[in-house]
Amino acid sequence: MSKKFPPISSKAPMMLHGADYNPEQWLKYPGVFEEDIRLMKLSKCNVMSVGIFSWVSLEPEEGKFTFEWMDHVLDTFAENGIYAFLATPSGARPAWLSQKYPEVLRTNEFRVRNLHGERHNHCYSSPAYREKVKIINTKLAERYANHPAVIGWHISNELNGGHCHCDYCQENFREWLKKKYGTLEELNHAWWTTFWSHTFTDWSQVESPSPRGEKSTHGMNVDWKRFITDLTLDYVRAEVEPLRKVNPDVPVTTNFMEGFEGLDYFKFKDILDFTCWDSYPTWHDGEMDKNGDVAAWIALNHDIMRSIKGGQPFALMESTPSLTNWQNVSKLKKPGMHVLSSLQAVAHGSDTVQYFQWRKSRGSSEKFHGAVVDHVGHENTRVFRDVTDVGEALENLKEIVGTSVEPEVAVMFDWDNRWAVKDAQGPRNVGIKYEATVRAHYRPFWEMGVPVDIIDSDFDLSKYKVVVAPMLYMVKPGFGEKVEKFVEAGGTFVTTYWSGIVNDTDLTFLGGFPGPLKKTLGIWSEEIDGLHDGQKNSVVLSDGNALGLKGSYDAVELCDLIHTEGAEVLATYGDDFYEGRPALTVNSFGSGKAYYVASRNSADFQYDFFKQIVEEAGVTPVLGSADLPEGVNATLRTDGESDYVFVMNFSDKEQVVELGSDGESYEDMLDSGAVVSGSLKLGLHGIAVLKRKSK
Repeated sequence: MSKKFPPISSKAPMMLHGADYNPEQWLKYPGVFEEDIRLMKLSKCNVMSVGIFSWVSLEPEEGKFTFEWMDHVLDTFAENGIYAFLATPSGARPAWLSQKYPEVLRTNEFRVRNLHGERHNHCYSSPAYREKVKIINTKLAERYANHPAVIGWHISNELNGGHCHCDYCQENFREWLKKKYGTLEELNHAWWTTFWSHTFTDWSQVESPSPRGEKSTHGMNVDWKRFITDLTLDYVRAEVEPLRKVNPDVPVTTNFMEGFEGLDYFKFKDILDFTCWDSYPTWHDGEMDKNGDVAAWIALNHDIMRSIKGGQPFALMESTPSLTNWQNVSKLKKPGMHVLSSLQAVAHGSDTVQYFQWRKSRGSSEKFHGAVVDHVGHENTRVFRDVTDVGEALENLKEIVGTSVEPEVAVMFDWDNRWAVKDAQGPRNVGIKYEATVRAHYRPFWEMGVPVDIIDSDFDLSKYKVVVAPMLYMVKPGFGEKVEKFVEAGGTFVTTYWSGIVNDTDLTFLGGFPGPLKKTLGIWSEEIDGLHDGQKNSVVLSDGNALGLKGSYDAVELCDLIHTEGAEVLATYGDDFYEGRPALTVNSFGSGKAYYVASRNSADFQYDFFKQIVEEAGVTPVLGSADLPEGVNATLRTDGESDYVFVMNFSDKEQVVELGSDGESYEDMLDSGAVVSGSLKLGLHGIAVLKRKSK
């Protein structure tokens, strides 16, 4: 049975290809807009994001609106088969707004109001700002919500949470806390404010964390970050309300960012109709790039975006067709990399490939940022040809629209846990490395060609065979029971050192770590040793262990000293005063198993361990075998009848990939339906998209 999600817009049931476009920058340059339309069609671009920073061009004075130029842009788009994600322009406000209503400007952590300038320099709590945004959004909706070119609303741009510390935000924070805790007594207990005599005796004493006090009250810190997410969500709802009021059928989104820490992206799932993000990898970054680290990290981010809405396809809203101008080194994409990196997004669930920017700005801070159309102004460039190649590839992949990925494995990347573990002040303040730890646990699955969902603790676990929760320092109420039921029903759960330490308000569990996970894991943790950089211990596999692993592996940075309470010891430490103590355990619980990895181990351990877990749990890699060449990844999208297998070469050399020994034939979707079987040769930065009957 075919299983597909609907396209982002019923108006445009195809792969979308386009860019951020700023026609208002070129209004005084005759002929540029007409030439842009010609070039869009030539490069097979069918969608543009417009209006992102256009507020002053749409409302040059308070209450004076100048929509005529936007009318011309959208009407011309419609005449030429080009669609638009129309942005609300709140990402940067006009100078007249800052001048007349200074309260809209953000107040920093030192309680000093910012001056006008840059972007995202506004307060999400400000009544004046919300009112002015509502007015411009209402005007846009009334004029364009039913326009034939408009297929979606692009809310603001790269929301960063605000982190304003003005009086409005302080009062909103207090109200948020009152709803959560009810009384000061409950708040004081949750935050353990008796420490350093920080007990609050009146609500007016509660303020956002200041630079002088941010390390003292960890419960306050994590609640402030939760509040920032909730405030941002409330602000987005306020932006969306006038748009939906005019036409509720136009989908809304806002563009997320790579690995962004400031907002819990999972909380946006119910307010957005589809997710999207802006991807700017540092390709060709030495050894990290050659062995696939960069590609694996970007794959993880793609998987986050797909997972937020339960597998629904997302949008790659921004990427660069050539280089950036804001990274430490602005490196050009080498031949083949643009097609490969663009289709990597599609492989993980994107139904669009879009760029920043369409035409290079003539001045200001992004005038040297990559673009489809360079300052030379014509199509005779390497980058324009690369973009056209992507457009042609997307046309060949139109039947993939709406298909998704159905992983059997999930890796946890929980924002609350992320905030708390990085705030913990121990056991390693020179690098607890939460993000790197998640990457290290994701990487083996990427290497084996095993699709993965990225989840937080609110997700349903029952659809997965394997759930990996690296360094799950914070365990929220109910999650321990959820893991217990998952394992009891036959699931495989893997967690690590420094897990089950605190509850949802950052108070440590009493009665032994890992708190609510103790029963399922069959262990308790007595101490944790922080190793200095360069120091090592070893993990020695026990003879005849159930996973069949042999030899020893390096352990670095963190070593948990644990006792078994029913778990089986698979490996022990090889050095130091805890030589011989358990370093890897498994607990059979119900029909499933729960593994505890007590130390931070080398990459070869990660791969060998998870390869055995995949085999034991009955997880099937995309190409049947987990043995892919280094730097090569395989993933797939499926509609239940056909699998669309993406095989991608991120290494620094040509590769040959075995497609299986069963003689199955694949249709090469990028090569006019050529038939492939046996093995596949991939050139440098090569990619193949192969169609087969669904497995």
